[in-house]
Amino acid sequence: SPLPKRAKRTYLAMDKDKEVIGYTPQSNQHQCDGLHFITVNDIMTESLNCCHKSLVCCVASHEAVRGLMEAQEEEVTEEGIQYVAMRNLFVREAKEAMHVRVEKKTRSTHVRESAERVEMSKTMDTWVEFRRKMNPDNLTHRPEFIVKPRGQTVWEGKTLKLHCTVAGWPKPRVAWYKNNVLIDAKAHPEKYTTESNYNMHSLEIKNCDFLDTAQYCASALNIKGEASSVATIVVKSRLNCLFFFPLIIVAAAPSPSARGQSLKTTILDKFEVAFGSEGETLSLGCTVIIYPTVKNYQPDVVWSRNSVPLKPSKWVHTHWSGERATLTLVHLNKEDEGMYTLRVNTKSGFDTYSAYVFVKDADVEVEGVPVAPLDVHCHDANKDYVVVTWKQPAVEGSSSILGYYIDRCEVGTHHWAQCNDVPVKYARFPVTGLVEGRSYTFRVRAVNKAGVSRPSRVSEAVVAMDPSDRARLRAGPSAPWTGMIKFTEEDPTVGVIPGEPTDVEVTEATKSYVVLAWKPPVQRGHEGVMYYIEKCVSGSDTWQRVNTGMPVKSPRFALFDLAEGKSYNFRVRCCNSAGVGESSMPTGEITVGDKLDLPSTPGNPVVTRNTDTSVVVSWAASKEVAHLVGYYIDCSVVGSNVWMPCNNKPVKKTRFVCHGLTTGENYVFRVKAVNAAGYSQSSHDSEAVAVKAAVCECPHISSPLFTLPVAFKPYSFSPRHPPKYPRVIAPQSTRGVTIFKVDVVSASFAAIPGKPNGVTLLEAAKDYMVLGWTAPANDGGADIRGYFVDYRTLKGDVVGKWHEMNHQALTTTSYKAENLKENVLYQFQVRAMNMAGVSKASLASAALECKEWTITVPGAPVGLHVLEVRDTSVVVLWEPPAFDGRTPVNGYYLDLKEASAGEEGLKAVHEKANKSKYMKVTGLKPGTSYVFSVRAQNLAGVGKPSAALGPILAQTRPGTKEIHVDVDDDGVISMVFECSEMSEGSEFIWSKNYKAITDTSRLTVVTENGKSRAIFNTPSLDDLGTYSCMVTGTDGFSSSYTLTEEGESACSLELSQMCASLVIPFKNEMAMELLEKGRVRFWTQLEKFTSACEVEYVFNDVIITQGKKYTMNFDKTTGIIEMFMDSLEVTDEGSFTFNLVDGKAKGTTSLVLIGDEFRTLQKKSEFERAEWVRKQGPHFVEYLGFTVTEECNVLLKCKIGNVKAETEITWSKDCIEIAEDDEDAQKIERKEGELTFNIGKISKADAGIYEVFLRDDRGRDKSTFSLTDAGKVSFMIFCGDTNANSSSQVQITSTEHGIILFSNVTYHHEELRVGWLHKDTKIAASERVKSGVTGEQLWLKINEPTEKDKGKYAMDIFDGKDGVKRVFDLSGKAWEESLNLTGNVWGEPTPEVSWTKNEKELVPDEHYKLKFEHGKFASITIAAVTTADSGKYALVVKNKYGTEAGVFTVSVYNPEEEEKEEKKG
Repeated sequence: SPLPKRAKRTYLAMDKDKEVIGYTPQSNQHQCDGLHFITVNDIMTESLNCCHKSLVCCVASHEAVRGLMEAQEEEVTEEGIQYVAMRNLFVREAKEAMHVRVEKKTRSTHVRESAERVEMSKTMDTWVEFRRKMNPDNLTHRPEFIVKPRGQTVWEGKTLKLHCTVAGWPKPRVAWYKNNVLIDAKAHPEKYTTESNYNMHSLEIKNCDFLDTAQYCASALNIKGEASSVATIVVKSRLNCLFFFPLIIVAAAPSPSARGQSLKTTILDKFEVAFGSEGETLSLGCTVIIYPTVKNYQPDVVWSRNSVPLKPSKWVHTHWSGERATLTLVHLNKEDEGMYTLRVNTKSGFDTYSAYVFVKDADVEVEGVPVAPLDVHCHDANKDYVVVTWKQPAVEGSSSILGYYIDRCEVGTHHWAQCNDVPVKYARFPVTGLVEGRSYTFRVRAVNKAGVSRPSRVSEAVVAMDPSDRARLRAGPSAPWTGMIKFTEEDPTVGVIPGEPTDVEVTEATKSYVVLAWKPPVQRGHEGVMYYIEKCVSGSDTWQRVNTGMPVKSPRFALFDLAEGKSYNFRVRCCNSAGVGESSMPTGEITVGDKLDLPSTPGNPVVTRNTDTSVVVSWAASKEVAHLVGYYIDCSVVGSNVWMPCNNKPVKKTRFVCHGLTTGENYVFRVKAVNAAGYSQSSHDSEAVAVKAAVCECPHISSPLFTLPVAFKPYSFSPRHPPKYPRVIAPQSTRGVTIFKVDVVSASFAAIPGKPNGVTLLEAAKDYMVLGWTAPANDGGADIRGYFVDYRTLKGDVVGKWHEMNHQALTTTSYKAENLKENVLYQFQVRAMNMAGVSKASLASAALECKEWTITVPGAPVGLHVLEVRDTSVVVLWEPPAFDGRTPVNGYYLDLKEASAGEEGLKAVHEKANKSKYMKVTGLKPGTSYVFSVRAQNLAGVGKPSAALGPILAQTRPGTKEIHVDVDDDGVISMVFECSEMSEGSEFIWSKNYKAITDTSRLTVVTENGKSRAIFNTPSLDDLGTYSCMVTGTDGFSSSYTLTEEGESACSLELSQMCASLVIPFKNEMAMELLEKGRVRFWTQLEKFTSACEVEYVFNDVIITQGKKYTMNFDKTTGIIEMFMDSLEVTDEGSFTFNLVDGKAKGTTSLVLIGDEFRTLQKKSEFERAEWVRKQGPHFVEYLGFTVTEECNVLLKCKIGNVKAETEITWSKDCIEIAEDDEDAQKIERKEGELTFNIGKISKADAGIYEVFLRDDRGRDKSTFSLTDAGKVSFMIFCGDTNANSSSQVQITSTEHGIILFSNVTYHHEELRVGWLHKDTKIAASERVKSGVTGEQLWLKINEPTEKDKGKYAMDIFDGKDGVKRVFDLSGKAWEESLNLTGNVWGEPTPEVSWTKNEKELVPDEHYKLKFEHGKFASITIAAVTTADSGKYALVVKNKYGTEAGVFTVSVYNPEEEEKEEKKG
């Protein structure tokens, strides 16, 4: 075919969302005279197959375009979207038609383009058909599954996704079901995640286990019907395969001919647990082998952190080379810490590998400051408001975190502005004052006594805009496009005052701030509305506007300056250019205070060995916690007392693997919970554990053993049934198949304990019994971790089977067996458990009947044991009884006897009850055996004795040593205990008053070579008491030492002296104050010291001495240490420290001045210096201000000081001096150092800038006051406030038409708003009821009042800032108090006026008051109106030209009397 003369342009087909959906090339038969285009509206017609031919329009010249435009004007105003698009294309093509471009093409190129056009046409047809199904233009239809969810089989611990695509209009809603039970993904976000985007829906199931095996159903629903599709999920367990099959068969690789299209994935060179520091770059990588090799096939490689897929960003880079997958984390931050998973998806399945990445905090710039917070996010973004949240860091520094500073930065700039002046405690803060339409990022810094941390990683950018606008931008069209644009004229609403906001509520309340939220009003016009917030203190009726200076644009507002503990009411008003609307309903009383409590302390951590460098820590979750963020785990090498974080990002699970530990070291661990309110108390320290690999060694088996890989999910087993591990026997190979035979043997970490004994009944009731028993004598070489109780029933000679009573191990030697049957006989037995397993059952108890006891005294104490056995003394300890009796136990009695005394002979060791649960018995005979027993006492009496303990031989074991106190040359006090018979695994256990020491901040324990030293960290009188130390794994090696305040021993006296002298006590820590001339004083005061005490002054670790800049003073009579500085300069930012030395005693106190605090102090110092210089000459004591007198005159006034007779005083207005002969000069007065300028009633002529100058030879000073239009408004508001408060109480008067309620104000102006209410309902204006203002009187007129008009009236006066309410009760006496009748009189000459009643002339008296004023107004007032005043009245007027009378009737009735008469009738 011939070549075209010029190349035709290719047009893009656009869909309704302006997205390119295809190309429409020119056909050769219309080379020069046509344009081709496609619109979606035409594609969606029945003639879809020939749309590219039927939509051809031709335009040849500019005349055709002009004719088309003229014809357009005659058409109707309702246009189709096709017509608009066509016209625009024609105009653009007509302009380009003048430029001709020639392009030559070869025949092969032309043939190729023709083939491409044919292929494009097929593609378009396929796409249009799909589009018809996905989103029909005019036809609604029921849901239809285009892609159905597919059933899958996965391994336990994996994550899977179900996908489906649903068509239908209106857009169907899709819900997911598991075995016909609805899945609530929001209630279980840790398990399920659902997504719905562009008609594609998915359900993600995380960390699959056996219980996830089920049928999952996707159900789609719209108004036309419902459709559903079912997929079956099967979850397989590797552990089940390993433990329950005695033969494991590993088949040889299949031959190539049997492979088919199946692909096998293998991950090699796996990355291990990684460690990095903030700011570093870390790379993770694995080699991936896919067998067999398929040319040009690329698997889907997905990286995820904590089960969340990672997307490439400036912090995350991913790379796939074809064989190796690499993940690079740029500029590490704590947010990057977590479990990283590589998932390789192929068409035959997938393979995964995971390892943990730890991110350590970067080194702090100042020692002791906290590390940076993390996970900064923005929520609830609005036009000028956003809520910023973050997570607290793991390390608080040398002291607790005092709060956080929030910084913001506008996108595109590098300037960070601090949002809060005072640190906030909560990890949540509302930021206000944003500019609508701008984008911001945020960061957070923590602060403690040592200083401010580094900033966190910046948040994602957030735009300050209306949420509805943001939703409209994210959402697509809500219905199919009809192809028509309709233009309608809307009624203008300019000048409409907005209505009331609704649903005002407090969404957040802390002791730092309160956040209000509300819904915009329905009536607001086309222009935007802004809001004023008002508050009212509980118990008052005065409302105060909070944001007087600037209304807010968002329906959110944060209030900061509120008093903690007080209650407030809040309400909101809308405003626009037309004015301020009515207020919303109040919120009700809101008390300012924290609504979120700190988490409770987590349970004690339990540590299990894992590898040579890691252990597994598990703990019980916090019982009382709301909005948990997670847990932080700390570890410490035994004896170092230095705690290090194991994780720098909080974890929500109660199990964590701590890596990076030193092999062979002994560690202890603790856990603390965190939420938005802060940190919980740290848990108790765990038991010390040596870091070693957890390898099982069975001495009775000669063959080698293997352990389960760490990557396997930990096997959860019952404590009553210890785990079993596989033993691999020598493999055998037969015909290419290798068979491994697996045997199963029990774990043997330690020997199981002996049997408990002495199961007795301690208390009984109708449906429960309390049991007690004695711990086994042999613990098997490991601590007893708990007990299990079994029971059985007895009916005559018939004995039942044993049943488990408890499934969780008991930690005490007593148990309350519940849900028993009354009058039934039971037997019980107990088993003990340690780390090796569960012991054999104890001897069964006697037959015990379950029936109510009538005992009022306490039961017998339990758990008796002895420590510190010596020749003449022993310490006996016990536990309280399980049954207290009717009142709590208030004491114990210890009895003893010689073992040879027989069954009788027990006698009390003491006369008065002992309240402690231990006692040291002295005066024993050496070599004699004793038996001990304990009785408990309450208010009802003394209970039964406990089971006997003994015989105990009173004999000191050879080699026993006592605790002794040691004080070294540096004054460090410690207690030392030695043991020469320690075995492997023995440990020193220190106690205070025979209770385990939980506060490790008081004592530091160091153990070395059979010697344990307990060092007092900061000795004080709180450390006095009895300290004991016992050695585990020995036959009772123990000792104690008592430190008393009375100084019964030399060591006690020395400790008391050292407590007083080792640390110098401060009466007041270092403080700072500003003095005159801007001088700065740093000072502190000591409580106790000697004359040899010396002070070292330090600034930023540099010793400073007295000189021009610094002046020091130490007054040893008062103990006050001072340091003065004449001024603060920029170089003075840092920390100031006083180091004290008094013999061996030392003391330090510091004050840190950095950041905004230092800059504020520096400005104050400079200001004070300038003020001192100013006050050396004539100056203003009080600058020019204003006040409003009772007459509403505006008075400008100021106070002056240090003036002389020759001091010149000059007034000016608008830079024009007021001379003595000016009229305004008469308004100026001077009285005793006070200057006044009486402006009078303010008007527009008084607007201007007023100035006062003071001058003499010593200096000059100036004061300015701006009384512009804005200033005038302030005066008006002030006047309104004054007059609103000065308004009189509501009064009542009567007229001929009805009654008038009125109140007088001193001065009324247009800003003063008055509203009248009747029975708390706003009064609507009508012909009968009107309100208004006359002069300075505010009134409400009620014409022809009726019974319905009785009740409580209120006048609400609002001046734009505050409000005042006046109340009047119109009932009873107020209703019947008086009657006033008024008439207008005309005549010339002025007529004479008289009043008559029943044709008798009235004489003025106390009951009738007659008035004739100004020759026009005649009135009569009848006081204390009664029914006797009813009658015919007349107003008679006469002059020389005649007489005229106005007659009217007055009827007075009493409703109460009428009701009584009706009842009598």
